This record gives sequence, structure tokens and C-alpha cells, in this order.
Amino acid sequence: MLKIDNLHAKLEDEDKQILKGVNLEVPAGQVHAIMGPNGSGKSTLSYVLSGRDGYEVTEGSASLNGDDLLALEPEERAAAGLFLAFQYPVEIPGVGNLTFLRTAVNAQRKARGEEELSAAEFLKVVREKAKSLDIDAEMLKRPVNVGFSGGEKKRNEILQMAMLEPKMCIMDETDSGLDVDAMRLVAKGVNALRAPDRSFLVITHYQRLLDHIQPDVVHIMADGRIIRTGGPELALEVEKNGYADILAAEVG
Repeated sequence: MLKIDNLHAKLEDEDKQILKGVNLEVPAGQVHAIMGPNGSGKSTLSYVLSGRDGYEVTEGSASLNGDDLLALEPEERAAAGLFLAFQYPVEIPGVGNLTFLRTAVNAQRKARGEEELSAAEFLKVVREKAKSLDIDAEMLKRPVNVGFSGGEKKRNEILQMAMLEPKMCIMDETDSGLDVDAMRLVAKGVNALRAPDRSFLVITHYQRLLDHIQPDVVHIMADGRIIRTGGPELALEVEKNGYADILAAEVG
């Protein structure tokens, strides 16, 4: 599904490398988590994969289902099946949630050569998806994220994910700023979307989110690269002891 080989990247206007040789492979149907101290390059990795402006790849490669991600524009990466859930979803005043969702869904369907959904078809699908994710129908009538709580913003992104049906879902610290109940609702949405042909890369600081999502593999990232990979027990080790021992052993 997602394969990253020796990926190096930096900010375009700076010389300092942020990613320093990331190697990572996420097979279809699996959920992988990335943990690591602040400044380790976790969010930068998500930005580079999604094609965010301001970053320059200096070495290495990244592919999705065999397609060269780095050669694609951001909208082409989305059409190829990549989705990024932001740590801080932006508000879009004046743009209704339903209008935003239908435009995004039909743009991707058109890019894939599929028929666009009519208004009636779209409403039927979005209402079914919202209900399955415990999302209040009133949220659909409001401008995108305007006046939403932190939890509502994150749940709205889960709804976007459900509507777009991506193959590779990257979640950049989705649990940031959420209380326990909101975190459970977000995790429930993620678990509802798990499928044999869909993979997740969950970037998080906290093991408590992983209690609900239960990843297949956990990676520890530090100083711009993956320094250790293991099972869910690795997240428990970090929760108990912090990163100091792992950093001392792997980074020196």
C-alpha cells in the first residue's frame, strides 16, 4: 500500500533536514501508529506525503499502490486514495458542510472516471454515513468547522474520510485537544472504516488513543527517522517509561 524508502526532506527556505532517511511500509488492511518526542518529524512526514507547499524532498521515494506519490500534485494524491486528517482542522466560513463534501466527493469521482453523484444520491449516502458515525445531522447544515468544538472538528474529518473512501488514511495527531469521550467517538469512527483494502497511519503522542484503535504495528520516530518498530506493547513501554531509554539505545 504505502512504501517510503530513505525519505529526506526539509523546509524549502532552510538548509536543515527534518526527515533524515525515513523507511516505512504499511501493507493493505493494517493500522500503523507513529509515536515520538516533539520535533522528531512526525507531522512533517504527513505534510510531505500529502504534498503540502513549503517542503522539499531532497532524497528518497514514497509510493502508494506502486504510484510515485512525490510526482503527483496534492489533488492527484487525493484522487489516488490518500487522505490527511489535520491536527488542527481549519474553519471555512461561508461554505456549507454538505456543499464542501459533495464537491470533494464528485471531484474525486470525476478524476477516477466515475459518474458524479446527483444531489439526491449524495444526500442519501451522507446521511447514512453520518448516522453510522453518530454525527448529528445538524452538523451537516453548518459551515465547515465554523463554531465546532475540537471533538466536532475531528469527527467531521472522520465523516469526510468516510465519504471520500480513501485507500491510505494519514491522521496527524487527531487526538490533540480531545477529551476522553471525544477521543472514543473518533476512534469508533476510525474502527468503523477499517477494511482489507484500506490502511491507516496514525500519528499520536498518546498511548490512550491506541487503546481504542489497537494498531497492528507501532513505530517510534526520533531525529527525522524511524528508530524502532514493534507491536502494541511498544506504545505501552513508552507510556510507562517515556522515550529516554529508547533514544539512548537507538540514537545514542
